[in-house]
Amino acid sequence: MTAIRQSGFSLVEVMVAILILAIAVAGLTGGITTALGSSKESELQTTAALLAAGQIETLRAEGDLTDGETDGDFGQGLPLYRWKRTIAASQPDGLHEVDVVVEDTRSGKEIYDLKTLLFEAPDDAGTNNPSGQNKSDTKKRSDQRQ
Repeated sequence: MTAIRQSGFSLVEVMVAILILAIAVAGLTGGITTALGSSKESELQTTAALLAAGQIETLRAEGDLTDGETDGDFGQGLPLYRWKRTIAASQPDGLHEVDVVVEDTRSGKEIYDLKTLLFEAPDDAGTNNPSGQNKSDTKKRSDQRQ
């Protein structure tokens, strides 16, 4: 009598293959979820960094550095972000420490903190001139001579 060879997979082999596939799919799903979460967090931090830098550039452009703390939001276009700005006098005269913190409005959690130093010439800048004139008076007189 000849033995009949059966081809195919047994039930145990099919179940093991399905188990391996399920573990691989679960790991892949977890990896994709982590990658998407990291991407979103990176987007939030990048946006917050740009907004904080924009706040400092606005201060630099306005030129009026008043010591103290202020806060605000970025309007309806960016409802997820809120800012707090602290300006403190430093040495030498005219130097200010500026700290801008951008927070998440939903959680109140700090997203980004940017610190820098800005210089604004003191009001009494002309007192160091030996002739007692400030720089703008000297410039006016030199323009009149020409």
